[in-house]
Amino acid sequence: MENCLKFYINGAWVEPTDPKPLDVINPATERVIGRIMLGNQADVNKAVAAAKAAFQTFSRTTKAERIALLEAIMVAYKKRYNEMAETISKEMGAPMSLSKAAQAAMGPAHLGTVIEVLKNYEFEEKRGAITLRREPIGVCGFITPWNWPINQIACKVFPALAAGCTMVLKPSEVAPLNAALFAEILHEAGVPKGVFNLVNGDGPTVGAALSSHPDVDMMSFTGSTRAGVQVAKAAADTVKRVSQELGGKSANIILDDADFKVAVTGGVQQVCLNSGQSCNAPTRMLVPASRHAEAVAIAKAAAAQVKVGDPNVDGTTIGPVVSKIQFDKIQGLIQKGIDEGAELICGGTGRPDGLAAGYYVRPTIFANVKNDMTIAREEVFGPVLAILPYKDDEDAISIANDTVYGLSGYVSGKDEKRLNNVASRLRAGNVHVNGAGLDFKAPFGGYKQSGNGREWGEFGMEEFLEVKAVMNTAAA
Repeated sequence: MENCLKFYINGAWVEPTDPKPLDVINPATERVIGRIMLGNQADVNKAVAAAKAAFQTFSRTTKAERIALLEAIMVAYKKRYNEMAETISKEMGAPMSLSKAAQAAMGPAHLGTVIEVLKNYEFEEKRGAITLRREPIGVCGFITPWNWPINQIACKVFPALAAGCTMVLKPSEVAPLNAALFAEILHEAGVPKGVFNLVNGDGPTVGAALSSHPDVDMMSFTGSTRAGVQVAKAAADTVKRVSQELGGKSANIILDDADFKVAVTGGVQQVCLNSGQSCNAPTRMLVPASRHAEAVAIAKAAAAQVKVGDPNVDGTTIGPVVSKIQFDKIQGLIQKGIDEGAELICGGTGRPDGLAAGYYVRPTIFANVKNDMTIAREEVFGPVLAILPYKDDEDAISIANDTVYGLSGYVSGKDEKRLNNVASRLRAGNVHVNGAGLDFKAPFGGYKQSGNGREWGEFGMEEFLEVKAVMNTAAA
């Protein structure tokens, strides 16, 4: 997949109404690897009209029919799996090892979960004289980002299909080719025309047109909090449902009885994963003040094991960040940390040694960070860790919750009662205890400015359902 010069609307690839080309850049080389066309309001109107017409029939399909369709998508996806992994790596910079094991793998992982949820889900139940029905919400607009592109497409498209909805997807214009490949997979699987539509474009044009469209019943957005606010404002006039998964500045509380080598090393690895481009990354590491120096030494040693380089070279831990815009933003925030007096332990500004081209960032650790510093407040979205000392458990919880975000939280220790107390008091939608990983059946989403609504598993499918109460008079 090198170019996507058309849009997928009503089951066919169609020409843009006003073609505007945009180059797709490989962040590892800074070279053009493909091209897309940017859409406009007229293209969105066509896609929404197709989705609205298709909803009349697709919303009436049976559960068995939708299960069969999702299973056909699984077969088609697996045929194109390696191509998907290669495409993602080229356009957003993930090492091939990560792209194969995680990036591309998110598609079938979410799909398999959705199929199991749908098989066991009851759309109708009796409560006395009341019949409760859960019905598809309608036409859905999806706006997805570039950092885990198939993950965010899959956890919107698949549950929406399972619920009986139709949709229009606007993927990130920074890494859009994987979405075009995804559309080909759905077409091959026999998704009925108009059910899934794809229009490339930027946020201010296609994103705004989709969010404000009167025939779109729901918007699901993943991206920055700033952009999420714009989506919500555009959607407000038509009173549509808006589900958002936004930014994060997750705290990683390491209690004084934790295994520090395991907990600190794991925290550094998670921050660097995907070049730090994960909204739920544990970018604020909170450690007891009495063990701050010990934690810093372990973190520095862990960062030294991170190999930055060509995504196609075996042994590469992290590749570049996605674009020059992201690179420049991260460099500015690292410099801000230095200027505000945080202790730079390793990394810093500039590219790693030996990498003259590509948007590569040095794994960077700051120590003795205060929670009012910029690097502790803003989402860096790069391999940058802030280590903050705390006095006691109460202080740690207070620091962790002192943020506008609330996506994820992390806590490590040995005392189960303490762990449960800390986990219960963190204002976050997901809490990981002692390195526990993600669970595709668990709801994913945040508190506060990290968004609203939930994705993944049963909770994710229910975001695409309306609840109808049917009241019957008692039989005579």
